[in-house]
Amino acid sequence: MATNSKLTRDWQELTRLTQGQPIVVERVRLTEKEIAIEGEFELPQLAQLSVEDQVFVIAFVRCHGSIKEMEQIFGVSYPTIKSRLNRIAGGLEFVETNPAPSRAEILDRLKRGEINAQDAVRELETLK
Repeated sequence: MATNSKLTRDWQELTRLTQGQPIVVERVRLTEKEIAIEGEFELPQLAQLSVEDQVFVIAFVRCHGSIKEMEQIFGVSYPTIKSRLNRIAGGLEFVETNPAPSRAEILDRLKRGEINAQDAVRELETLK
């Protein structure tokens, strides 16, 4: 298994080579289980940030969101920290953790008797 510093160097080299261009991963390998999955996978949003923005986000998380501490680490003012956070946040999509069910899922729940027809109609109407 690779060390964190090797992974960091590898990631920095990959970022340098791609020069911020979009990356599509075509193979993922789970080393512990010796399983490989092939296809087209997009990198997670945070991995698509520039190295500098990734470092900034990591520092923010490690500071538990303390802008005052971020000011000290980066030697910049509160408005500068807020501006950078707003810029980074503006480029990230909110990931829905509880997405609306699909039409097929609603109908399956109806078939299984988990919901009645009236509930199914109500849910289907919200999909429009």
